[in-house]
Amino acid sequence: MLWSLLKIVIFVTIVAALTLGASYLMDSTGGIQVTVAGVEYTFGPLQSVIAALVFLLAAWVLFKLVALLVAVLHFINGDETAISRYFDRNRERKGYAALAEGLTALASGEGRQAMAKAQKAERYLHKPELTNLLTAQAAEMTGDRKKAEDVYKRLLEHDSTRFVGIRGVMKQRLADGDTDTALKLAERAFAIKPKHEEIQDTLLTLQAQGGDWAGARNTLNAKLKHGTLPRDVHKRRDAVLALSQAKAILEDGNSIEAREAAIAANKNSPDLIPAAAMAARGYIEDGRKKHATRLLKKTWSVQPHPDLAAAFAEIEPEETPQERLKRFNLLLNVNSEHREAKLLNAELHLAAEDFPGARKALGDLAETEPDARVLTIMAAIERGEGANDAIVRGWLAKALAAPRGPQWVCDNCSNIQAEWAPVCGNCGAFDTLSWKTPPKNEGAMPVGAEMLPLLVGQPDIQEASENPLVNPEQQKLDEEVLEVIATPDAEEDTTSDKLH
Repeated sequence: MLWSLLKIVIFVTIVAALTLGASYLMDSTGGIQVTVAGVEYTFGPLQSVIAALVFLLAAWVLFKLVALLVAVLHFINGDETAISRYFDRNRERKGYAALAEGLTALASGEGRQAMAKAQKAERYLHKPELTNLLTAQAAEMTGDRKKAEDVYKRLLEHDSTRFVGIRGVMKQRLADGDTDTALKLAERAFAIKPKHEEIQDTLLTLQAQGGDWAGARNTLNAKLKHGTLPRDVHKRRDAVLALSQAKAILEDGNSIEAREAAIAANKNSPDLIPAAAMAARGYIEDGRKKHATRLLKKTWSVQPHPDLAAAFAEIEPEETPQERLKRFNLLLNVNSEHREAKLLNAELHLAAEDFPGARKALGDLAETEPDARVLTIMAAIERGEGANDAIVRGWLAKALAAPRGPQWVCDNCSNIQAEWAPVCGNCGAFDTLSWKTPPKNEGAMPVGAEMLPLLVGQPDIQEASENPLVNPEQQKLDEEVLEVIATPDAEEDTTSDKLH
């Protein structure tokens, strides 16, 4: 609106200036005297200006005629394309001017104007490999996806634009959710330009989402080879793919090959917790308990995690709680001040019914980091030490409203998953799951069901239900607490399930 008003003001100003200039010339005296063949010609001011303009026009026409005459002479001398080149130069000049205006309109966000300029450029240039690029992008900008797809398909006909056409159709298939077709197109685009970083990333993500771990590892190696991925990141992501490949092999029944793949993944990335746990279980299955102990201890020193403790418990599944507490000192002495080490130590003491030891092991976590797991352990300690039901219910009520603590969270979309996976189940991003506290209080409470006898003593609540003096609302709260704690996420493999 403002720009249109400004253009009108400028136009009126120019017309007024020209009118004023013509009026000034009409009123002024003097002029130009020209003598030709003894005849003297006198021009007034306005006539002089008109004569100058006519002279410039005549000079331009003369220049064009001379250029045409030169082209005709070349044609007479045997250059059969001289005259066509003369006219083609004019067409090309107009065509490239229209193309430049179209690119400017596209950069300015004027999609429809860009398409109009692209059509004009095509009339002059007859080079669809250039104008179709502009038309396709302009059509996408205006939301005309059908026209854009038609143009992208026409780009497939030329070797110089085939990659652009494949990429354009691939992006449209991705937007439509047709990942199978997008994967095939990404493979074709990768074959044409293996160094293209965007195609590398798209192909890698699609292969990971489709479970093509071998193909994804080849793509990842190509990224390293062409310098689009740092070596340390490559080692980490290759370990993720190797672990995923190992899981797929294990599902096919080949436990030996899966074990070797998991061990290789752990060597490439010792801090990859699922790889360490799987490799350790492979060692346990093979009877190499010392190897499993050494591997888990090394990974625990980098990142303590409940899955590592669960795998460590499987090394000696038949030991008593007291024996387990003693053996677990190998882990607890490493990163002993870490939050997970304190929680693990407290759970081990609970399993051994050493409630004062559990309280001491837990330290001040109930005050400094009171999540659901910490508060539930406090309830178990109070129950074990003989505290009255009101105190136990108080801790359990706090646990219901408390944060769930560290979980597998996607760094890309903050989605929470109960189990680690190479690809986020929400946004499809590859290798973005981290063990950390989520930004929101969501997810499953990491407490094992086998701690229930220590926590609540359900027979007491059943007896209370028969007592008419018991508050029905309080009884309902106790039952809800029991239900929440007794039904953690079915997919989550918790530490305490393995410790009892």
